[in-house]
Amino acid sequence: MPALQKIGVCGNGLMGSGIAQVAATAGFDVVVLEADQAALDRGMAGIKKSLDKFVEKGAISAAHRDETLAKLKPTTRLEDLKESDLVIEAIVEKMPAKKELFKKLDALLAPHAIICSNTSSLCIIEMAAATKRPKQVAGLHFFNPVPIMKLVEVVKTIVTSQETIDTLFHFSVKVGKKPILAQDTPGFIVNRLLVPYLLYAIRMYESGLATKEDIDEGMKLGCGHPMGPLTLLDFVGLDTTYYIAEIMFDEFKDPLMAPPPLLKRMVLAGQYGRKSGKGFYDYP
Repeated sequence: MPALQKIGVCGNGLMGSGIAQVAATAGFDVVVLEADQAALDRGMAGIKKSLDKFVEKGAISAAHRDETLAKLKPTTRLEDLKESDLVIEAIVEKMPAKKELFKKLDALLAPHAIICSNTSSLCIIEMAAATKRPKQVAGLHFFNPVPIMKLVEVVKTIVTSQETIDTLFHFSVKVGKKPILAQDTPGFIVNRLLVPYLLYAIRMYESGLATKEDIDEGMKLGCGHPMGPLTLLDFVGLDTTYYIAEIMFDEFKDPLMAPPPLLKRMVLAGQYGRKSGKGFYDYP
């Protein structure tokens, strides 16, 4: 099993910055790539703010925070990823953009390097097909917020090598996560179960079977969930859920995975949840 030392992260948004943070905190040298300087700076400021909170809570020392920040190398140049042993892609959820990036990474990286996608729904083998190293391509799906959530789905395609999977499991544990093995189908494990549940909650509310408050309270108190489905939808993002649901429905043609009309209309109205200030609830 090859030893990983240098990690590359493509994308310094919410997910990418979180992945870069946990990798650097675990002692890896991390190169963080963004398309433009402004986005890069925003992501780095977010990482520092997150680490500062861990220091305030006593979870890490100020010295460990400073060591972590020193492990991070922000860049807008793809060439700076050249020496990476593992590159994790966390860019926009659009297949053409991912395939183009994977092709460039394949040409740039050393033969031993592994390329992963943090996608929550797109087909990994389609990305792998853009490279000449499909056995070294897999999914590595972290959950939001990355520094807090313990789970990682390691996604195996029909050609991913066992050595690659073993290396990714080892890496996941080293960055403080619990890895589980998923197959390369839309939604993997968690979203394959979660998305139909969330969509059905929307249908219940849409058809007037219960108020949004009672639906959420019912699942919190009746099933012990930390938050109800409609609150969770606002947290995840209604646009994100709609996008994942469309991919899953396109693959499986299962009516339970079809986005309800209300979800589509809320997304068209720009009501994405917390990030837009309004979803099923208001966030002033």
